Amino acid sequence: MKSALLVIDVQRGLFDDAPHPFEADAVVDRINTLVAKARAAAAPVVWIQHERAAGFLARGSDSWQLHTRLAVLAGDACIFKTTPDSFLRTNLAERLAQSGAEQLVICGYATEFCVDTTTRRALALGYPVTLAADAHTTHDKDHLTAAAIRAHHNATLPGMVSFGPRVQALPAAQIVF
Repeated sequence: MKSALLVIDVQRGLFDDAPHPFEADAVVDRINTLVAKARAAAAPVVWIQHERAAGFLARGSDSWQLHTRLAVLAGDACIFKTTPDSFLRTNLAERLAQSGAEQLVICGYATEFCVDTTTRRALALGYPVTLAADAHTTHDKDHLTAAAIRAHHNATLPGMVSFGPRVQALPAAQIVF
């Protein structure tokens, strides 16, 4: 089955300012490893950016830009979204269909919002998902650390069976395109 890599919201405003997301530098390195693997297998790489109408994460602002260390190429697909669901009011589904992708590898930010919501929506649309277990992240919250949030999602998302397609959570080093 042909895979596509979705890299969600790894943007300067979410990664550059202190406090940084959990394992921010290591997550970016693992994402770049996944990007290299995807490119070697001729799998599409899709960069997804959250945007707002004004202020923080406004399109074109410094905070909206992708992280400077990401291995972005000029021909890569870019999707701009305004909700945690990367499919809602975007052309992501059409781009994936055009590419022939039959399954998705998902990584990025924020584990409990955009990564979770996009993963669930992908399942609802019929895509099996490989969640890059060590290549998604978030910030600590008052009620739970970012490490615990990531561990929770890595444990619970693969347990969902009602969609039909399933999630597997694998470390980036074990993911094959």
